Amino acid sequence: MNSGPLTRFACLEVTQKRAKSRTAPIAFKTASNSISGLMARMAAAGASLDLPFDEAIAYFRQKVSIPTQSWRDVWDAAHSKMFMVAGANTVALVDDFRASIEKALTQGTAIEEFRKDFDQIVKTHGWSYQGERGWRTRTIFETNLATAYAAGRYAQMTEPDTLATFPYWQYRHSGALHPRLQHKAWDEKIYPADDPFWVTAYPPNGFRCGCFVIPISRARLKRLGKSGPIARRTLTSWAPISRSGSIHPSPTIPAWPG
Repeated sequence: MNSGPLTRFACLEVTQKRAKSRTAPIAFKTASNSISGLMARMAAAGASLDLPFDEAIAYFRQKVSIPTQSWRDVWDAAHSKMFMVAGANTVALVDDFRASIEKALTQGTAIEEFRKDFDQIVKTHGWSYQGERGWRTRTIFETNLATAYAAGRYAQMTEPDTLATFPYWQYRHSGALHPRLQHKAWDEKIYPADDPFWVTAYPPNGFRCGCFVIPISRARLKRLGKSGPIARRTLTSWAPISRSGSIHPSPTIPAWPG
C-alpha cells in the first residue's frame, strides 16, 4: 500500500459511534453482500477500507493449488498457504476454481458470476461434487474472500508505521443473530497489537465467522474512556466459553480456517 497509517485508518480518529457504511475495497465492492456484510460492518465500526486492497490479493496469490479428496486433507493454518476445494482432485480443476476466485478479488465480481464459472468448470472437468450447488458455491466463494480480506487487513495493521500509530487492536463481533458465545464475549475487547491473545483469537475463528479487528490509537483509546488496554496475558490465561456459558481449557483456534 502506498498510503500511510493516518491516511489508511484516518476515519478511526473521528469515528466513535457506528456510522453508515463506507466504500469497500474495489476487489470486494460488488462481492461484499455475499460475505455476510463483513465489509459493511467494518465500515460501520469505523474501519477504513482501502482502494485497491493489494494485501488481500497478494495473500491469495501466494497460495499453492492442492488437489484433495475431502475437506479433511488440509487442516487449520495450512489453509494460509494452500488453496483447495474439498473433493477437487486434480491441479487443473483446482486452478480453474482459483482463477475464478482471483477474478472476484481483482475485478470485484460477485457470487452470481462465480456460480456461472462454477457451472462451466464442473462441466469442463466432469466433476461430481457433494452438497447442494447454492450452498457449495457460497461456501467456496465466501470462505476464500473473507480469509483473504482478513489476511490483507492483518498485513496492513502489522506494518511498522501502522503499529506505531495504532498500537492496540479491538475485537469486533459480527452481530450474527445466532452468535458463538465466545466471539460475543470478546466483542469490543482491546488488547495490545502484540498481545498473545491475537495468536489464537485473530478472526475469522471458524466456519463463516464474520468477526473482525480494528486498530486503535492511543488518542482514541482515551476517547473511549479507557486508561489502557486489557492487561497482557499469556496464551493459557484465558479460556473460551461453551454454548452453555461454562468455561473450558483454551483450544488452538486456527487463524485461517478454510
